[in-house]
This record gives sequence, C-alpha cells and structure tokens, in this order.
Amino acid sequence: MIFSLVGLPGSGKSTVGRHLARRLQLPFVDSDQVIEARLGYSIRQYFEQEGEARFRDLEAQVIDELTRDPRRGVLSTGGGSVLRPENRRHLHDRGRVIYLKSSPEELFRRLRHDRNRPLLQVEDPLSRLRELFEIRDPLYRETAHFTIETGRPSVAMLVNMIVMQLELDGSRSPPD
Repeated sequence: MIFSLVGLPGSGKSTVGRHLARRLQLPFVDSDQVIEARLGYSIRQYFEQEGEARFRDLEAQVIDELTRDPRRGVLSTGGGSVLRPENRRHLHDRGRVIYLKSSPEELFRRLRHDRNRPLLQVEDPLSRLRELFEIRDPLYRETAHFTIETGRPSVAMLVNMIVMQLELDGSRSPPD
C-alpha cells in the first residue's frame, strides 16, 4: 500500500515522510524530487519558465505513475498536488492519505526565510499562506483518510500518531 502525505508547503511532508518510511521499513519517494530529476533543474525554474499550468500537468503525470507503483511506500506530495481532481482521486483510491494540517501562522514561522518556494515569493507571504489554506484545506480533507494536526509535536511524535492511525484503520499491522 502507498501512504501519501498531503498538506501546505512547509507542513513537514518530506521530513515526516522520510521518518515514517524508515519506521515502516518502506521506500520513501518525494514527488517534487522525482519531477526535478526528470527536468534536470528546479521546480522554481520550471515555474518561472513554463508557468503553473504546465507544472501541474507534469505533476499529475508523476502522481499517476507513483500511485500505480506496485512496490508500496511512503509518498510526499507537493503542496498543490490536490488542486487537480485526478490527483485527489488517484491518491485517495490507490492508498492511504494523511493530511498534515498546519496553520498559516505556524507555516509562516517555519518558512519566512525560505526562498525556494515559488508560491511564497510575494510581498506578504503570510497572507498568501492564508489564501492557500482557505483554498486547499477542503481539498486536503477530501483527499485524506486521516488528518494530523502538526502543531508543535516533534517529528517522532507525528510519526507515532500516523502509525497509530494506520494501525487503528487496519492499513498497517502493529509490530509483533
């Protein structure tokens, strides 16, 4: 089974995903890294040259491929992956989806010095995060099987919370 993480930029999808994969002894894949490897350059550069629509087309192809992968694993998705209905459907129907829910204010604290996120290179990043949250939160909820509030717990605590949810759901057996 594929365990996918969704959430706003900076919610911890890649970090938590790596730790979750290690804990579950599964491979870890970051859809943004797969995209960058195919492009041979950064998503930020692609965004600037080709625009968001072209990027979302490419992202949809990659999510379709990764969610079909029979090898199972943990998948970290880009923050905007849920914008396309087919991505929401593929993620939801082909595995278990965990929404790492973070408040815009919490994300702003984490990301205020990050210059690699194209959607946040604006005059007022906190307002932008609030807009993104308003638009995407319902889409994350629609896609997810579970929602985990990130708040201030450690990565280890978040991974424990996810593993408990997966065990309760029957998606993952408890360790012997």
